[in-house]
Amino acid sequence: MRMRVNGVKRGVAAGWHNETLLSGLREFSNLPGSRYRCGNGRYGARTVHIDGQPVASCVTPVGAAQNKDVLNIEGLASADGELHPLQQAWIEESVPQCGYCQSGQLMQALALLNEQPDPSEVEIVRSMSGHLSRRGTYDRIKKAIRSAAQTMREAT
Repeated sequence: MRMRVNGVKRGVAAGWHNETLLSGLREFSNLPGSRYRCGNGRYGARTVHIDGQPVASCVTPVGAAQNKDVLNIEGLASADGELHPLQQAWIEESVPQCGYCQSGQLMQALALLNEQPDPSEVEIVRSMSGHLSRRGTYDRIKKAIRSAAQTMREAT
């Protein structure tokens, strides 16, 4: 089985076909940025993209990514290390606290901005509602998403 993870083609051993994509990324591909939390897809810490669509990697089998493009948090920055506008905005708005849920939040925010380059506050709240954080940085998250959206629009 093959898939492309963060732009790199990877072979996956047959024994991993039914394992979760989260386990495959963390253990087989040595990409620990996506976090395990509940194992049932409720909290958002495990969000990655398959062919541009956000998925809960903790309930998605590796086989679902066969011959597809997978993007996780380690692939968000450019190859030369330049941060994605969302990552930069997260830092500038002091969103991170413990950091546990950040990778999933960033990946969900990316999905939102890919779909809606200029989201309203209601759209931001709706899109991010499945990403729970005990640190209470929701206002900073909204501000960071609006800032990144503006940066991304200006770049095009």
